[in-house]
Amino acid sequence: MSLAEAHDAPLARAPLVPPSPPRAPDDMTVFGRIRAIRISPIGSWGQRAYEDDIVQGRFFGRSSFILNTPDAIRHVLVDNYENYTRTPAGIRVLRPILGEGLLIAEGRAWKHQRRTLAPAFTPRAVMTLVPHMLAATDDTIAKLRASSNAPVDLREAMQRMTLEIAGRTMFSFGMDRHGAALRDFVMEYGERLARPHVLDLLLPLNWPSPQDFARARFRKRWTAFVAMLMAERRVAGKNAGAPARDLFDLMGDARDPETGEAFTDEQLGDQVATMILAGHETTATALFWALYLLALDPATQEQVAGEVSAATVNGALDIERLRFTRAVMDETMRLYPPAFLIARAAAGPDVIAGRPVKPKDVILIAPWLLHRHEKLWREPNAFMPSRFMTGTPPDRFAYLPFGVGARVCIGAHFALVEATLALAKMIGAFRVGLADKAPVMPVGVVTTQPDRSPMFAITPR
Repeated sequence: MSLAEAHDAPLARAPLVPPSPPRAPDDMTVFGRIRAIRISPIGSWGQRAYEDDIVQGRFFGRSSFILNTPDAIRHVLVDNYENYTRTPAGIRVLRPILGEGLLIAEGRAWKHQRRTLAPAFTPRAVMTLVPHMLAATDDTIAKLRASSNAPVDLREAMQRMTLEIAGRTMFSFGMDRHGAALRDFVMEYGERLARPHVLDLLLPLNWPSPQDFARARFRKRWTAFVAMLMAERRVAGKNAGAPARDLFDLMGDARDPETGEAFTDEQLGDQVATMILAGHETTATALFWALYLLALDPATQEQVAGEVSAATVNGALDIERLRFTRAVMDETMRLYPPAFLIARAAAGPDVIAGRPVKPKDVILIAPWLLHRHEKLWREPNAFMPSRFMTGTPPDRFAYLPFGVGARVCIGAHFALVEATLALAKMIGAFRVGLADKAPVMPVGVVTTQPDRSPMFAITPR
């Protein structure tokens, strides 16, 4: 039995196949591929990348490898992960907005940050933050009810909601005064600075590209904004001896269990930026895609609504009963993985699946490809939440919505709890349809984003 057969349930009806970008010609020229990457790397991959175990090529004089087999991925991300670092282009794109936070750090700095932050993201710690999540979601639903007769932009609504959740869980205060500025920072960076240029790919990291100067100017404004948020939170203070009430308290109290070190103010600022941006933007986008899929698939939407009704006891949602809603989120992140590409550069020589790897060779692990690979999934382009309801999870190296191994996303549990509860409350409150019938295409710009924001029609249940 294949992996696909083992993890897919029988279908009672033809599943939804949402729109996706056309695949590139396998013989695309280097410069054609660069042009495609500038628009969206998702559109630069040809059919071979969805069929072959490993796709080996050349890129500006270096070998590149796209890995689509669980064993090869385990080797790079787990067995020999210290030999594979972020690529210079990846660092150029992420460092200006995330600093030296957990997502960017390497070596001893990363280990210190990971050890220090881990207690703030345990399931027990996350449960103390659930009231913040629910309050922000309820506020969003109340605002949407007031405008439910008119088409609404649910992508913007999810961005506002997850930003509010980020503000409340991080600082215990809402983002009414600062939300617009924070959204402007995120939009500015995504539209102007997040796409790599040719020189970003070619130049050594210590040689600034023209874009790097613009990114440096952005970072100066951005770090001043984050410092202002932290200062405002510190004014609110913390009661002596009281338990931590938000992530800022948890991270401020955190100490490296081996050295006893706390974060410096600069380090704390980078962690705050990482948690707000990585959490808010990726969860908002995942919720948008889930709502889009359910709008295209009314039968599955009604199945979610039925589960939500059954899981609501005395007005409170029991997340343990939201198994199908969680499966919808799992399947959404399979089709639209928050991080569509993991790029690594080899620090030293290695062998992957019998193929020699030289220093500076580029290793690509693309959840977008892996999650739609024809050898790993039955009907890989179809929306089938049932495949996550069998009781047997897919191979953990074939499904990577949060990465895997030592560098797996530290906030994965937080994000899944937030997204599952928010989706359940949204579908429990509204029937969701599309007022705009044109297809929405995914675009890879740091995260898997929609190419536009369609209008939705929502009706109170």
